[in-house]
Amino acid sequence: MASVNADSFSPDDFVWKGLTLTETAAQQILNLVAQDPEVKGLRLGIKQSGCAGFGYVMDLVKQPVDDDLQFSFHGATLFVPLQAMPFVDGTEVDYVREGLNQIFKFNNPKAQHACGCGESFGVE
Repeated sequence: MASVNADSFSPDDFVWKGLTLTETAAQQILNLVAQDPEVKGLRLGIKQSGCAGFGYVMDLVKQPVDDDLQFSFHGATLFVPLQAMPFVDGTEVDYVREGLNQIFKFNNPKAQHACGCGESFGVE
């Protein structure tokens, strides 16, 4: 298995499929945005983390960054840093209830494996 590093890609060399939001994910983003009028949407990024390699990072966005790609669905906006696209391109972001918890779930076709606790994923 080859080692994959977020700095080993040149994102400008790709044609992106993009990301999608389910209606429930879009509604949750709209709920978060409604709490602060300065918030424009949510940013989905990645960081090297966990035993599988990468973890998802989500932050509220008040000011988009120059290299952010913007995806809008059902009135909600998802920002994705260009550097994260090789790892999350094609991902569907959902918002689900699991027992007492409500969480964002990532249906990522690029994820080849995940750690046992579900906190990180790896690509090949």
